[in-house]
Formats: sequence, structure tokens, C-alpha cells
Amino acid sequence: MIVKSVARLFESWIDPFGRRGDLRPPETTLAFVWHYVRQARWPFAGMAFFGGAVAVLEAALFFFVGRVVDILDTADKASGWSGMFADHGFELTVMALVILFGRFFVVALGALIEEQVIVLNFFNLVRWQSYAHVARQSLSFFQNDFAGRIVTKVWSAGQATGDLMTSLLQVAWFMLIYTVSTMALVGQLDWRLALVVGVWVVIFAILARYFVPRIRRHARETAEAGSMLNGRLVDSFGNIQTLKLFGREDENDSYIKSGFDRFQATLRPFARLLTGVRSSLALLSGIMITTIAYLSVDLWLAGAITAGGVAFTLGLVLRLNMLLGRMMTQLNGIMRNIGTIQNSAELISQPIGLTNAPDARPLEVEEAGIVFDQVSFGYDRELPVLDKLSLKVKPGEKVGLVGRSGAGKSTLVNLLLRFYDVDTGKILIDGQDIAHVTQGSLRRHIGMVTQDTALLHRSIRDNIAFGRPDADDADILTAARRAEAATFISGLVDQKGRRGLDAHVGERGVKLSGGQRQRIAIARVMLKDAPILVLDEATSALDSEVEAAIQDNLEHLMQGKTVIAIAHRLSTIARMDRLVVIDRGRIIEAGTHAELVAKGGLYAELWARQSGGFIGGDMAAE
Repeated sequence: MIVKSVARLFESWIDPFGRRGDLRPPETTLAFVWHYVRQARWPFAGMAFFGGAVAVLEAALFFFVGRVVDILDTADKASGWSGMFADHGFELTVMALVILFGRFFVVALGALIEEQVIVLNFFNLVRWQSYAHVARQSLSFFQNDFAGRIVTKVWSAGQATGDLMTSLLQVAWFMLIYTVSTMALVGQLDWRLALVVGVWVVIFAILARYFVPRIRRHARETAEAGSMLNGRLVDSFGNIQTLKLFGREDENDSYIKSGFDRFQATLRPFARLLTGVRSSLALLSGIMITTIAYLSVDLWLAGAITAGGVAFTLGLVLRLNMLLGRMMTQLNGIMRNIGTIQNSAELISQPIGLTNAPDARPLEVEEAGIVFDQVSFGYDRELPVLDKLSLKVKPGEKVGLVGRSGAGKSTLVNLLLRFYDVDTGKILIDGQDIAHVTQGSLRRHIGMVTQDTALLHRSIRDNIAFGRPDADDADILTAARRAEAATFISGLVDQKGRRGLDAHVGERGVKLSGGQRQRIAIARVMLKDAPILVLDEATSALDSEVEAAIQDNLEHLMQGKTVIAIAHRLSTIARMDRLVVIDRGRIIEAGTHAELVAKGGLYAELWARQSGGFIGGDMAAE
């Protein structure tokens, strides 16, 4: 109980999830590391203190060995332990207490700080804050990169930052204290021994000065190549069905292998450099150990030092050799971590691409009227998608957007949700410019069902409850029934035996059919019951029978709401209050289905070209 209580005390020292607000770290490596380390500066200070104390005690152990050798060399064997304690009892007792209790407490407290505070909490503090910042990036941020690459950099940032600080305090700081202690202890025997140790350390520093910058550069390049390869692997596994569907395993193997080739090409010179480091250290240590051994024996022969002095000098320098080797290995690890941190910082430290305005307030919706006022936008400024488009959707009106693929329909919806900011113009909801309301409040007032429905690899309950987190099972099941999903949900069983609402759906919902995923998404929006409803090909994945069954429920859901619907299957939106035809980023027609068919324009052309309710082959879905 005492051990657990002490552990819990240290485990609560820092809260990895306590910081709120702006979590963006600086971009430069040192500032990036300090941004997180300062949040745990006292644990790291404690780690430095106890790490230095352990180094002093390590050096003291060899001094103790030397003293024991000298005591034994002069002791009278006939007098036994009593005679030895009579002459050296106090010194032997102090050495025993230091070894038994002093070293134990210093090592134990250092371990508590390292394991219970740093590894358990600090590593996750960096990961959590990195995740929380990156997760709030704009949609385009994620669309322009591999999800696997982003995940790798977020996770590696915590690991590398924690490992870097641990290495600096456990090895570099320990090494510094141990070296100073070694020079002090051997210097009291003879200044020449301390001089040789000093020369050894200086040459080691020169080698480190040569190798470390090169290790750092190669480490950064290797980290970038590794994250690239990881991104390719995750992308391939995430789209494994597509690869198998088209039988392109061999081509994809070539794509992945080219990533391995790039990684190998980056790693090869790094490995050669490390071989040079280890060989150079082996040569240096061999020369220095031989020199110190010769000098200490020569001093003993001259009567300048005792046999105990020779013993603890050789013990100290052999330990120093091991630590210097470990130091260079750790420098390798430190530089790898610095390279990884640099690589991660470039991504994590990017400013949020789309933020709330300084004067942003929560959106207040009473009537849910929408106005697009002279809106222009292009994903590339040189290639505009929308060109001064103006559209007014009255409160409670149901508007269908129609047009060829690429006309700008889905873009208009993305702008309404403020996934992107307009280039010019503005979008108003109940007279409030959405650029000046908080993004969270804006999206809470809009329910959307898209054609490409991706579910989270969580339970059916969790996926539907995203519509309203405080909903109970009765509310969730009611929404599922209205979405014609309750029947198939009751029969679901996942690989771990979880059933019904508890069954997990697999990554992106791959264990469900497209129609089942769509019905879960519709249930989620029904549960949300937002005043503005956006349907982007909401029933495209449903067969005709299920679509007919769900249509009445969708119409019930739309009652009293402002609705914007996109569909290439024009029969699904023909009954909307108004149809708006968009072409090349502009509105070219508007009216009811009957009015537009009679007009004989683009809508009439699209309607005439449908077969079984679908637009022809060149009208591919957006």
C-alpha cells in the first residue's frame, strides 16, 4: 500500500491533459522542446539532481573498492573482524550505509520521477497537446497529406521529446558529473592521472564535435523518409479493398518498395557514419586505457600510490570507457531524436489554417434563413470554382442544387459549413456572417448526410450518438428505426461477440455495406435534429426499396427545417420547393421541377438524359 501511495503521489505531479487554449508549439527545435519541458520543469530538475547524485555515488563505489583493498593490505588477519572494525569501523560503516541505503533512496527517487512522471505523463503531455492542436487544423490540411504520416509525426513528437530529455539527464548529465568526479578522485592520487583522463575527454569531445552535426543531419533525413514510408503503408492498408478489387497488388508492391528504397538510400550513409563513430571510439579508448594502466602501475612501482589506488583508478577508467561508449551511442540516439523532433515540429507547429475570428460569437438560429452574397471561391486562386454567386434560401425552404459534376454544388455546401473561407463575398445565417461565429456553434446547427459516409471504428451506439452525445439508448433506437436501420443493427455481431448497438463497425465502417453506413449516417442526423439540413447524395447508396421506405422519414425530418439537397438522381429532389441549377460556379436557372422542365434549359437536358433516375455516364458524382 505504501509503495502504491508513493507511486500515485508522483503520478499526479503533472497533468498531461490539463493545458487548454492555444496549444501551438514553436517551430524551432530548441523552442519546440522547451515549450513542453517547461510544463514539467520541476520533475526534470528533480531528475537532474538525482541523476547527478547517482553519478557521484557510482564514482564513490570505486573509491570504496580502493579503500577496502588498502584496508585489507594493512589489516592483521589474526585479529579478524573485531580488529578491522577497531581500526576502521567508522569508515566501513559509512561505506556500508551509503551502499545499502543512500544509493537505494537516490536511485529509487530518480526512478519514480523518470517512470511515474516523465514516461507516464510527460510523453503523453506532448502527444496529447500535439494531437489537440493538429486535430483543429482545417480540412485542407488533412486532404494534402497522408493520415499515417500525420499520426507518425504526432506520436513520434512525444516519444522523441521525452527520450531526448531522458537521454540528456540520464546520460549526458550523468556523464558530466561522473567525469568530474573521476578526475577529482584520481587527481588526489597524482595529477598526471587526472591529466590523461582530461585529454581523453577532450579528444572524445573533438570526435563528438565532428560526428554529431553529421548524425543530426542524417537523423532528420531518416525521420522524414520513415514518416513518408509509414504514410504509404497506412494508405495502402486503409485502401486494401480497392487494391484487391483491381488486382493491383504487384503495382502497389512496387510503389511501397520505392518508398523502402528511398528509406534505405537515406539510412545507408547514416549507418556508415555510425560505424565510423564506433570504430573511432574503440581506438581512442584502447589507447587511453593502456596509457592510464601503464601510468598507474608505474606510480605504484615508484611507491607514489597504493595498490588500492591502482585498483580504484583502473575501475574508474574502465567504467568511464563504458560510459563514453554509451555516451556516443546516446548522442546517436539524441541526434536521432532531435532529427525526429525537427521533422515533427515542422508539421505540428503549423498555425491553424482556419480559426475563429477574434470577435466570434456563438451562432444563434431562430428562423434558419441562409444568404450567399456575391460568393467567390477557388481551391486554387487561379482556378475559381464559384464566381460571385448569390443565393437566398428562405427560412424553412427546401432547395435542391443541380448541375454537372464540378459545377460547385458540394463546394457551396463546404463553404456553408466553413470548411473553407470564401475568397470574396459572405455567407449569412439569420443575418449573422458565419465568418464571425464560432465554428463549433455553426456546425452544431447544421445536420449533414454525405454520399461518402465514413464511420468511426467504434460501436454503432457511439456513431449514432455523435448526433447528440447526451442521447440515451431509447433516443438512439428511435433514430435508427426512422432511418430504417434498427432491423440490421439488431442482427450485428462483431469479431469480439459484441451485438447490436455495442457492435463495432471496423475502420471507416468497412464491416457494413454502403447502404447500411448511409442509414447509420441518416440516423445520426435525425438524432441531431439541427435546424439546417444538408443532404449531399444522402440516399445514393440505398437500393430503391430502402430509399422508398426512408423517403417518408426524410420528408418528416425536413419539416420545419431549412434544407439544401444535392443529388444527381434528380427524382430524389424533384419535389423540393425550389431547384437551383449551377454551372461553372454561377446560378443559371432556378424554379420548380415543372418550371425548369418547361423552360428547356440545362435542367431539362439533364432530366431528359436520365435513365432509371440516374444521370448519364458522363455525369459522374462529385
